[in-house]
Amino acid sequence: MILCSDNSLYTGITTDVARRFQQHATQKGAKYFRSCQPLELVFVEDGHNRSSASQREAKIKAMKRDEKLQMIKTPS
Repeated sequence: MILCSDNSLYTGITTDVARRFQQHATQKGAKYFRSCQPLELVFVEDGHNRSSASQREAKIKAMKRDEKLQMIKTPS
């Protein structure tokens, strides 16, 4: 999960977090970052395959902002 310059939280999946964050930072990643800049990586979850990562992404995207913030604050 990435904290953005507009204070939003972006959630996505990748096999290489550092590479994908760099792509977002240089506007070569998701279209979402055309309107804001990625500031900081605030949450990473490991241990998923492609299918379970997609399912987990959908669940996180369905969460309310305060639930996401609580998830970020809680150590894994």
